[in-house]
Amino acid sequence: MSLPPSYLPAGGPDPDGASAGKRTYGPDFLTALFQNPLDPGYQDAAARRAAEGGRRGWRRSLAGGSSALTLVVIGFLLVVAYRQTVAEEPARTVARDSLIAQVQKRREETDRLREQADRLADEVAALRDRALGGAALAELRDLEAVTGMSRVRGSGAKITLVDGPTSVDAVTGERRTEGQVKDTDLQLAANALWEAGAEAIMINGQRLTATSRIRQAGEAILVDIRPVASPYEVVAIGPDELADDFRAGYAGQFFETLSGRYGISFKAAEVKDVTLEAATEFQLRSAVPSIAPAPSGSASSSGPGSPAPGSSTEGGR
Repeated sequence: MSLPPSYLPAGGPDPDGASAGKRTYGPDFLTALFQNPLDPGYQDAAARRAAEGGRRGWRRSLAGGSSALTLVVIGFLLVVAYRQTVAEEPARTVARDSLIAQVQKRREETDRLREQADRLADEVAALRDRALGGAALAELRDLEAVTGMSRVRGSGAKITLVDGPTSVDAVTGERRTEGQVKDTDLQLAANALWEAGAEAIMINGQRLTATSRIRQAGEAILVDIRPVASPYEVVAIGPDELADDFRAGYAGQFFETLSGRYGISFKAAEVKDVTLEAATEFQLRSAVPSIAPAPSGSASSSGPGSPAPGSSTEGGR
């Protein structure tokens, strides 16, 4: 079998090896490819570029000028953005400082008005005590103690709840708040204490009354209109066994479960000689009829259920 002519060297092989004493063959295709990997077309282009001396002067200058112009434009934009940021920063700082000053001023004014209201309330109470006196005054003080409108002192229980650790979901990045005390937890604690015989209850310094509200506002808990934060201390005045009854009741078992599952700290302890401050003064409103009775013997154009002229049907005002 003979090789194709394209694989034979010039002059053909010497099968007898007469010229060198052995048979000789030209290099095969793979050997030639490794010896000269560059395509002839690329070789020609490289040779022409070398002969021309590379890029001509005006093309090189144009490319360099374009690069320099691009860098100048980028630098200019960065400088403008930096100066704009620096120019706006004092305005933000001034606005922030102004808001902080306003908040501080309003807070100081609120504290001053609260102190003034407490002082006037004490004066009114003193004048009322002098005017009533005797059995009427004693009955009034008992009613104030029951309704939360006066300071009370005695023994009872203190329920302490502390938020557990807050974790972050590794996938969604969302904060998990199962370990935080909720408004419903404080409601449960207060209701369980009332049921166990508590006579007065206070949550973090806020006295509860018949119209008190415990609600959630975002992640904050409000007792009436004042925010409370962890640790939550629910102090109640009542029977000596109030703490034991709470711990053994449904509320105590519920908080034990929360403690074991979510890490919420729970403690029910007996307290002696504790004082609960009076609740914030509130206005009691009574309903009034929105239909004025018609004068006797006179005709009225208003039928049953129609409001009298000039009266309002919104809230009896």
